[in-house]
Amino acid sequence: MALWACFLVQLAGLLYLLSCVPYIVCGELHINHVDHHTQTMQSDDCDWFLGSWVHDDSYPLYDASNCPFIGTGFDCLKNGRADKEYLKYRWKPNQCDLPRFNGQEFLEGLRGKRMLFVGDSLGFNQWKSLTCMLHSAVPSTNYTFKETKGGGTFSFQEYGVSVMIKKNGFLVDVVVDEKIGRILKLDSISTGNQWLGFDVLIFNSYHWWTHKGRYQTWDYFQVGDELIKEMDRVEAYKIAMTTWAKWVDENIDPSKTRVFFQGVSAVHVM
Repeated sequence: MALWACFLVQLAGLLYLLSCVPYIVCGELHINHVDHHTQTMQSDDCDWFLGSWVHDDSYPLYDASNCPFIGTGFDCLKNGRADKEYLKYRWKPNQCDLPRFNGQEFLEGLRGKRMLFVGDSLGFNQWKSLTCMLHSAVPSTNYTFKETKGGGTFSFQEYGVSVMIKKNGFLVDVVVDEKIGRILKLDSISTGNQWLGFDVLIFNSYHWWTHKGRYQTWDYFQVGDELIKEMDRVEAYKIAMTTWAKWVDENIDPSKTRVFFQGVSAVHVM
């Protein structure tokens, strides 16, 4: 039980680390330089979301050139990026330090369990980064890796661990009507059965909601029986995420499954 609790703390910190970008205030990039981790993370008195990026020569957490799962489009160095300093930063909360990721401890904490990412390219990139970090931690351990158009699975037989991804940019339903076109149904989730039976669920959704014009992947919104050609995107997003939250409340037992959700900071709104 202690290992599971430790794993969840490490997972929460890891997810935040994977989704962070250096933050900009008044046009200035806020980066500090420190040499050592100074304090372990205490989840009860530390706000992980207030902090800055700090230089750390012990990073990166894995060598991308040695990870067999990175596609050519995601390998910055192979694609010609000359500088490597961007690999040397870690997120530092103001009041504590996130613990350094330990792949073996992570796998022990998740032993016999299954984790599923559900979302858009943010979730996909996190899943892909996590596969590289775990492979780097236990390179001699047998694994299976399968990637498909709709998702992927990464499994370690020795630990009985599976880390999976299902691509779903909206979480709610998108259906095609031959006469009307593509309909984004803000109050409907028919694929939720695919999310059941996992020990950890990690959802994200936001980016696709901002698309307009030729980048938009739907023709109408729908709420109940009403078709709506256009509506405020943030309002549509709120309705859909309320639908998702209701689904979680009605279908997920929190004593058996841990649920995480990631959106996008308000500063990135359209």
